[in-house]
Amino acid sequence: MLKNSRVLTLITAAILSIGLAVPSEAAGSSRIKDIVSVEGIRENQLIGYGLVVGLNGTGDTLRNTPYTEQSLTSMLERLGVNAKGETMRPENVAAVMVTATLPSFSRQGNRIDVNVSSMGDAEDLKGGTLIATPLLGADGEVYAVAQGAVAVAGFSASGDAASIVQGVPTNGRIANGGIVEREIPFELSDLTSVKLSLHNPDLTTAQRITNTINGHMKSSMARLLDPATIQLDRPIGYELALVDILTNIEQLTVTPDQKARVIIDERTGIIVMGSEVRINSVAIAQGNLTISISEQPQVSQPGAFAQGGQTQVVPRSTVNVEESGTEKLTVLPPSVTLQDLVDGLNALGVGPRDMISILQAVKASGAMQAEIQVM
Repeated sequence: MLKNSRVLTLITAAILSIGLAVPSEAAGSSRIKDIVSVEGIRENQLIGYGLVVGLNGTGDTLRNTPYTEQSLTSMLERLGVNAKGETMRPENVAAVMVTATLPSFSRQGNRIDVNVSSMGDAEDLKGGTLIATPLLGADGEVYAVAQGAVAVAGFSASGDAASIVQGVPTNGRIANGGIVEREIPFELSDLTSVKLSLHNPDLTTAQRITNTINGHMKSSMARLLDPATIQLDRPIGYELALVDILTNIEQLTVTPDQKARVIIDERTGIIVMGSEVRINSVAIAQGNLTISISEQPQVSQPGAFAQGGQTQVVPRSTVNVEESGTEKLTVLPPSVTLQDLVDGLNALGVGPRDMISILQAVKASGAMQAEIQVM
């Protein structure tokens, strides 16, 4: 526990030393393009159902996955092969779901990466080839077609008495395996107004972005709508197009504001505290009570010349009670900074997991002016 405390202290010292080497204003500034997204410039999810062929006996068992057999029969009929009524037992075919992301402004003929995931009881997709699979958007239209050899990172091997599986052999990827067939109708250059959406909605940050844009462009083209949205209007008669305006403003820097927040992951013991966290005057002490019970049963039996008696197991229990932790009561002054808070908690000699309980107790007492989120 003390080791964890020393590690946390070293990390905190390293972060503080880095912060001292860089001006605070420059360290907290971010480009507008990194904290907002432009309305209409977005990706779209695609999905499709297909078959992977050419597997080395590691495909679906057709009697357990009837949809694989139906898909195989339909595919053969489209190719002019009559397979109805035939009993098929191939093990080199697998039914898969194919997913992909269509980037914004993708044009016909552009290639995209696709992911392939088994649906049935196939054991491995290694060495398989995905046959032409239409990829549909949310509107049911075909936007791309995927085909190609599946690259699988994982593998599986088995013998009569043992087996080993590394990674996920039923999931693969085809680099540049999809070809865009339909474009999404969206022309950014034709717009006269557009909305900027903040990744982390905050009223102060949105106002700072609005003021920065208007000050740089020397006009009132940016207008704050809500903590998450800024509307950008191209003035009538303005020489630059809206695309040129976005290019000019996306490199401007703004210092984002943030809420006082403490993020806690109880599974891993990770604690992340924002720079705006403040603590009122509070006294903290920490201690752990450990109770251990050990059983050492003994065998009691009659002597060698005893006339009677039976062998018995006699229980022997030992109970130890130990109280560990600091014997000091640490007082944190009012309105301490994040550095003071970390230093005060490290002074108690506690680890991250005990620190989680302390932070929750400080919040429950009303001394912490911050929001606690438990992941």
